Amino acid sequence: MAFLTAPLSAFPGIFGRAFADPGVLALAAAAGLIPIIGGALQKSGLLRALVAKIPGGRATAYVVAPALFGLLPVPGGALFSAPILEELGGGHPEERAAANVWFRHILLSFYPMSAALLTGAKLSGLDLWQIIPWQLLWALFALAIGGLFLLRPFFGPKAVFANPQGRGFWKALFILLSAPLLDLLFRRFLPLPAPEVGTALALCVALFFALLLGPGFSSFPALLSESKPWRFALIVFGVFLYLGAFQASGLPKAMASLPLPLGPLVLGLGLLMGLATGRQQAALSVVIPVYLAGAGSLSPWQFSLLYQASYLGYLLSPLHPCLVVSAEYAGTRLSAVLRRLLLPSLVYLAPCSVFLLLV
Repeated sequence: MAFLTAPLSAFPGIFGRAFADPGVLALAAAAGLIPIIGGALQKSGLLRALVAKIPGGRATAYVVAPALFGLLPVPGGALFSAPILEELGGGHPEERAAANVWFRHILLSFYPMSAALLTGAKLSGLDLWQIIPWQLLWALFALAIGGLFLLRPFFGPKAVFANPQGRGFWKALFILLSAPLLDLLFRRFLPLPAPEVGTALALCVALFFALLLGPGFSSFPALLSESKPWRFALIVFGVFLYLGAFQASGLPKAMASLPLPLGPLVLGLGLLMGLATGRQQAALSVVIPVYLAGAGSLSPWQFSLLYQASYLGYLLSPLHPCLVVSAEYAGTRLSAVLRRLLLPSLVYLAPCSVFLLLV
């Protein structure tokens, strides 16, 4: 819709901004580097050693691996947990991809360093720690729904891997944690043209260690061919081109001016903006000001309701990089993954809708 409504004269600027933005270029590079690192971990057996050490059965690992990697401040981080779930096996490809996306975001909903939560708290003028208890309740609800609708194909013990590397767990953990730690250091101490450049540099270092401790540097051409990193880089460019067209189309302002009661308006706006942009911060930046303009103030529990509406739109958006790359890595269609996510999302949305409609 954005591409149809944006004026043609805006497209040169949209493309120019996307391809000249060092942050976008670095994000595209980062998205391409991550699957190569995952491929190196798989080829060397380090990933298998990591999976073998995850406690509990296979279903537990399907929750723990995406949730923990979801906390890493690395763009396209779903690509870190995707190869772990593929190694665990079980279910169909679309079921594995759906579980990866759903459980990846559970801890982020109340994690104090979550970009969306920090942005929302700032926009609403609320103290972050007033919001977190409400967010924790929603996270537990999401965990229960995911367990009910998404984990059934994965119940049972993990496969017993033959001869996992003795030190492979620590090597794999070192490689996977080196990227976010270096990213933090680079952003803090280096004069970067964009913060995302630090991420790309950190991933280059992580790739170096993945090859050094894993299959060796001679395997790089084969890994490049097998992982097809350009697919994931193109996804990033596509997301930002669409976002630029959406902003130039005038649709955000039109959505915000719809003459509807406040509850249904913010519920619909949160879902639509999340779906349309694939960025929760963008959805919150529209929904929270609209609510404040209509109600005058926003309590922590009301904020939490707005957050969930925008979150579900973002979760199901075809522009959500985690969703797209998870489907791509599992080798399945995006539509098949969305069908798996639809029912749990509707169940999750139901109480949110009831409360917002009563506001």
